[in-house]
Amino acid sequence: MTVQDVLNALNKLAPFELKEEWDNVGLLCGRRSAEARKALIALDPTLEVLKEAAENGCDLLITHHPILFGAINEVSDASVTGAALLFAAEHGIACVNLHTNLDCVYGGVNEALAAQLMLEDSRLLSPRGVDQTGREYGYVRHGFVSPCTLGSFLDIVKKRLGCTALRYVDGKKEVNHVAVAGGACADEFRAVAEAGCDTFVTADVKYHQFMEAAALGVSLIDAGHFETENPVCDVLHRFLKRALPQLDVSLSERHADVISFY
Repeated sequence: MTVQDVLNALNKLAPFELKEEWDNVGLLCGRRSAEARKALIALDPTLEVLKEAAENGCDLLITHHPILFGAINEVSDASVTGAALLFAAEHGIACVNLHTNLDCVYGGVNEALAAQLMLEDSRLLSPRGVDQTGREYGYVRHGFVSPCTLGSFLDIVKKRLGCTALRYVDGKKEVNHVAVAGGACADEFRAVAEAGCDTFVTADVKYHQFMEAAALGVSLIDAGHFETENPVCDVLHRFLKRALPQLDVSLSERHADVISFY
């Protein structure tokens, strides 16, 4: 089996053509013809994760975030990106990622987040289009939880996502109709309010977004970029186990949120 075979399988889960124009997905380091025997899955292709892959004899690293994001002037240990690329190349580790294409597809990042928070009747809030199979794709998903206080729901979010802390504003409503979008999707809060949702779980929320969401009566919860996207790693693991049973696939045991709270 080759790296190209793995790419072909991943393309069925999250077609690369569904990525945003500015995004960088697919094979970003390595040879398509290289043999693929053992793969490690993580959210980010950090140097520490690459070292873990090398120690475990992996020839493939599959992540959500790309190892290359924007132009670089050199591949050397003078930069974080350069050091990671250099290490991957030196150790024969192919780096593959699925980013915005995995965010928007059915079964991707945001459905995994909805499932992790036990949303019922989860569906797309605003479909962006239809893929080659006729299935709608998009980012924000919404569904329902048993009516509860915001405090109770915050406890659920912290427990289910493994958050150290949460940032939020209180929309002054009972929690029942919940929208979710992993990563930096806080700018969707107006669409969430228009759809009648009382609560929105996302990440990387800005000060003015908190203020406006509260004014619109939406409880806006920043649960962390890592925490809201990391559930998809389990999805990738299960998918590859089924699609390519001959590939030895494991989840990173070292990767965690780089942000700490004092």
